[in-house]
Amino acid sequence: MSEWVLIAVVVAVALLAIAALAKQQRGSPNAALYQPTKALFSAAERSFLGVLDQAVGNEYRVFGKVHVADVAAVKPGLTNAARQSALNRILSKHFDFVVCRADDLAVVCAVELNDKSHSRKRARERDAFIAELCRTIDLPLVSVSAKQSYSLQDVRDQFRSAIALPPEERVVA
Repeated sequence: MSEWVLIAVVVAVALLAIAALAKQQRGSPNAALYQPTKALFSAAERSFLGVLDQAVGNEYRVFGKVHVADVAAVKPGLTNAARQSALNRILSKHFDFVVCRADDLAVVCAVELNDKSHSRKRARERDAFIAELCRTIDLPLVSVSAKQSYSLQDVRDQFRSAIALPPEERVVA
């Protein structure tokens, strides 16, 4: 009798192993939809991030690829349609970098790194929208042209200038 119990247990374990293997090979419903990205930043963005980190100093922290909706909220009191429309305009957009105070992580500045793609009409429209949004929420915006290398002092000066300017002048190119 115990021999039959042992055979039943072995068969059950084997069936469970086969089922687990089959499920693993099939994968989840998302398996066919997603794959990992190579890196969070392009080579140009990584290069600039190193300079920006140094330029802002220890009293600030730099975060990359921050959703605009994490920095700008839709005003209350709008109709549902107007609210959804406004939200849709920012949901798929992100800032290349945001600079926050190190002590409380309050956002003090957004930074856009502009490469050749920003000369296209759609990119120019997006950039104009982001600049206007930043003016609306009183957030300094620094636009930097992508290049092979950056002057630490130039980046530091652009950042310091942007956060010191009056609200109506806080978009710095």
